[in-house]
Amino acid sequence: MLELDNLEASVAEFGASADLDFVDPGRLSRVINELEGIRCKVVLRATLRGEHLLAGQSACTWVARQCQMSKNAAADRLCVGAQLENMPRVDAALSSGEIGLQAASVICHLQERVTQAGGSIDEDEWVKIAADSSIKNLSAEAASTWHGIDPSGFNAKVEEAHARRQLFISECGDMYRIDGWLELEAGAVVKAAIDELARPLGAIDDRSPKQRRADAVVEMAMGNQVAQISVHTTIEGLKDEVGAAASQLEEGTPISSKTVQRMACDGTLHRVLKADSMVIDVGRAKRVAQPAQWRALKARHKTCGAPGCDRPIGMTQAHHVDFWEDGGRTNHRRMLPLCHYHHRLVHEGGWQVVLAGSRVDFIPPQRPVMITRRWGERRWAA
Repeated sequence: MLELDNLEASVAEFGASADLDFVDPGRLSRVINELEGIRCKVVLRATLRGEHLLAGQSACTWVARQCQMSKNAAADRLCVGAQLENMPRVDAALSSGEIGLQAASVICHLQERVTQAGGSIDEDEWVKIAADSSIKNLSAEAASTWHGIDPSGFNAKVEEAHARRQLFISECGDMYRIDGWLELEAGAVVKAAIDELARPLGAIDDRSPKQRRADAVVEMAMGNQVAQISVHTTIEGLKDEVGAAASQLEEGTPISSKTVQRMACDGTLHRVLKADSMVIDVGRAKRVAQPAQWRALKARHKTCGAPGCDRPIGMTQAHHVDFWEDGGRTNHRRMLPLCHYHHRLVHEGGWQVVLAGSRVDFIPPQRPVMITRRWGERRWAA
């Protein structure tokens, strides 16, 4: 194709003759982002023609190999290409350099998710937000918007991330290497615990930050360090109501309302009442099992209360069988010590706990899980 030949020649000439010490990186990035937008539409149309089928590959695999990128990056380009076809304002903003590819990707993924829930986004408003925000803040705003429109879809995505969790521990000569992936809430807990133990220990502590974090992991394994993290939520968010703002970790990262409900079982609630954005009352209410209640739980249970689980009770959390957000009280007779795995199964995994005297039954959710979404009027995400 003549146009592509001319483009290749121009890029080659630029690379050979340009004085890179005086090239404007911002201007160069705008050109690259415009080309990326074009590539997104090109690979989409190629897959719509069935080019990947001729190679006997999935669309993502074909794009990944053709463009020499990961499958995740390929899936991202296909999504952006599909959405730009129907989002002229975002397409124009990407082409003009008003926003970059990463910002356009965030907006396109939000549009895809909101469309699945029967809504649509305001392109002009989101281009403005993207132009004025960092990628991190834009992503957090998009996640919060998605949660408000489609909490079921948001929670399902959190469960997909949880299913991808993994940890690798391998012996490498005279050292061990640890690597892995955790979902946002679990990662925040681990990070908070490590940060607490990784502070310099006096003036003579000459360890590097990396070394202190490595030592903190060993201390966590040898002791019972309890991590403390803050979560900002609302009553509507705890109840998982449609339209409720997403709950957030302390630094602003949106998390699943199901996760917040689990954390509320064994956490401390700080009540803040507002009127017209002004704080009018601040209070505190403990939802954790108190010492006497823990003694009662320990008298009944030596391990996690889930059938067949041998995790010692010292590694459990007090679960409200009658969910706290539904009015369940912190009553030891209606509480059950659960390890992290089983506690998460009950809240995020949809399992039910039935207490009948001393008998405990765990009832799994029906599979496949059907995601309920509210359809009807179009909901606009500004």
